[in-house]
Amino acid sequence: MLDLDDLDALVEDDDASWFALLDVLLRSFAAPRVLAVDREQARAGLRQLQVPANSSLGAIAWNCGGILLYDGWLRIFGGSPSAEVSLPSIGQVNAFPADVDWTWTPTEGLIVANDVLGGVFFLNGLRPAAGRPGVPGEVIYFDPRSLDWTRMRLSHREWLTWSVSGELPHFYDGLLWPQWRRDVAALRSDQGIAVLPSLWNGTAPAAGTTRTVVPMADILTFQFDAARRRGRSLAGAFGRFSVGRVAGHTV
Repeated sequence: MLDLDDLDALVEDDDASWFALLDVLLRSFAAPRVLAVDREQARAGLRQLQVPANSSLGAIAWNCGGILLYDGWLRIFGGSPSAEVSLPSIGQVNAFPADVDWTWTPTEGLIVANDVLGGVFFLNGLRPAAGRPGVPGEVIYFDPRSLDWTRMRLSHREWLTWSVSGELPHFYDGLLWPQWRRDVAALRSDQGIAVLPSLWNGTAPAAGTTRTVVPMADILTFQFDAARRRGRSLAGAFGRFSVGRVAGHTV
């Protein structure tokens, strides 16, 4: 555990890790959008994370309010919420204590990002919960197609590099539609796209598929309930999102 003085010193250290990440982002074809950060909230979040600001996780938590990739298909949570696009912070999604509590640590891990279809990227902690695969420090993915966790076999830093490497669209092979970037760019980050027939029915989306814009909270709840009915051990929900409803419309 880092003490307060150590963490404050690390926050004030140079931004080499963040600038290196920005360089990777700006050289990519992922159309990155780095959201503005509220430093006061970011400092509290970083203290609760108890990681240095020069780590990949800490650099994001300290320097931005989140990162949107591929016009918002992938939403990476930052150190403060972004009212501009309605993206919660990593602290909100993972239910950090309201005030910094040095006795609280995310030992099971952290939700670090989600995608527009309700897929969840999770960073395993020191003691991953039963039902989640992988080893400590590995990013895993909850796949709406299988309603189960899949190992990425990547550290957080490796996952960030992968996410902007051009491989991500291949990861969603068969799920992208011709105008997907235009449709996704029009969404708020607390919204997602619900696909019917459901992605877990075993067939790839085809003619007759409907895609409806709904609150992300609804997509995650629906998937969680469907997974539990199939006997999946998910060790908790997929994070806290606003439950405010929006009028559904197809895309």
